[in-house]
Amino acid sequence: MATASNTTHSPPSIIPHQQDEDDDDLDDEADDEPSASPSEEARHEAVLRRLTADEVRIRVYQVTIRGCARTRRAAVEAAVGPDLARAATVRDLVRAAAAAGDRLRRLGAFDTVSITLDAAPSGIPGSAVVVLVDVAEARGRAAAGFGVFANTQTRSCSLEGSLKLKNLFGYCETWDAAGALELDKTTELSAGVEMPRIGAIPTPLVARISFLSEDWLKSSLKEHLMGVSVGLLSTMSHNLSYNLTWRKLTDPARMSSNSVQEQLGHSLLSSVKYAYTVDQRDSSIRPTRGYAFLSSSQVGGLAPGSRYSRFLRQEFDLRVALPLGVLNGALNAGVAAGVIHPLERGSTGSVSPLSERFYLGGNRSLVCRLGGPSSLLGFKTRGLGAREFRVCNPNNSENGSSSCPELIGLGGDIAVAAFADLSFDIPLKPLRDLGIHGHAFVCAGNLGKLTECDLRKFPLTDFLQTFRSSAGFGVVLPTRLFRIEVNYCHILKQFDHDKGKTGIQFNFASP
Repeated sequence: MATASNTTHSPPSIIPHQQDEDDDDLDDEADDEPSASPSEEARHEAVLRRLTADEVRIRVYQVTIRGCARTRRAAVEAAVGPDLARAATVRDLVRAAAAAGDRLRRLGAFDTVSITLDAAPSGIPGSAVVVLVDVAEARGRAAAGFGVFANTQTRSCSLEGSLKLKNLFGYCETWDAAGALELDKTTELSAGVEMPRIGAIPTPLVARISFLSEDWLKSSLKEHLMGVSVGLLSTMSHNLSYNLTWRKLTDPARMSSNSVQEQLGHSLLSSVKYAYTVDQRDSSIRPTRGYAFLSSSQVGGLAPGSRYSRFLRQEFDLRVALPLGVLNGALNAGVAAGVIHPLERGSTGSVSPLSERFYLGGNRSLVCRLGGPSSLLGFKTRGLGAREFRVCNPNNSENGSSSCPELIGLGGDIAVAAFADLSFDIPLKPLRDLGIHGHAFVCAGNLGKLTECDLRKFPLTDFLQTFRSSAGFGVVLPTRLFRIEVNYCHILKQFDHDKGKTGIQFNFASP
């Protein structure tokens, strides 16, 4: 018998063995015998190089899959592919085995994957072999998480939980559900499934349904969103999806500004989104080297009778991590930009839906996840950019005296954000062992509104001169589930009606 691959990480190798005993005896003896000596390993490698260097003809008689208890054979056969059965030379067989093993491991349903070769049954003419694909299914199929987080900006707490089930129906699929409940009456629920390519399905299937009920921070607006997302194409770097979202925006106090009142009520937003993502960083929690890039394009307003004109939402996000060589230090820098542009000239409707615009601020970490321009430390959620006074309603005030709540942020159609973050180890061994480290940062960003459809008429000079910025330092506590930052933020530049504040801020991020 010859082994094509007996590990889950190294490339396949072909190692000749004596065939005077059956496969089970050989497997049992292999478990008891010590590892091969360096001379034997060198001999095996030499045989492998000779077989793969020359055009050694071979014919695959059969591909046998073993070890599937709850996993359906169709899922494993789709991952193995047809290349193993079509291999005509040893070189082709080794390459096909390496590719098949890699695809099987990426399914995430198996602890180990082994691809071996055996002689064909007696009576089969020619140099025929049998390919044995052995898999060991992962034991743990369920994973759950729960956490309580404090938000210093809203002075509230949130309860967040998630549940993930793997290979529930035997198709190597992943089912997940997540929920978040905040004390300020914000509820977010979502559930989804990701199924690998099986049979006639040309691409992995990804589907997700979500629900969001939110009270805007210090505002009379209440928003309800329900959406469905279906993946049309999904690969390692490319993702194409269709999204259908129903939204209801209400103002029970009837104090919203005129521009917001235009968007009150029910609306249906249909869109197609394409995203290209590359992440070559060594870690998503504390990257010290590598780069990451995201390009996202979304065409919205596709539903018939939509109250919004068709628009294009384009986002870019670039991150770079450079090691410094001192105290395990690293410099992370990034720049993100986004624009929402109408596709129909002469449109009299809104340039973009309120929920699709860009907002800067909040307590999202600068470093971890890609996602376009959103984070600007030291500023509250929706605390940056154009704002409007709401209409005062004397009927809602006590004793007939009118009072108006705070201004509401309108977001922007153009957004740019950039940051630089210097991370370093704290010179205390107990903290280093726990992964706790320090960092210093500076970030800047700005929002703008498109008043005309022509981007060439956008006031770029004024946009660059009105950038807001902040700087600070803090301590980072990384865990397996998320990253916690305790930062001191100092506002370097802000304008009237911006919601920035110098002080302590807690930031959270999940990988």
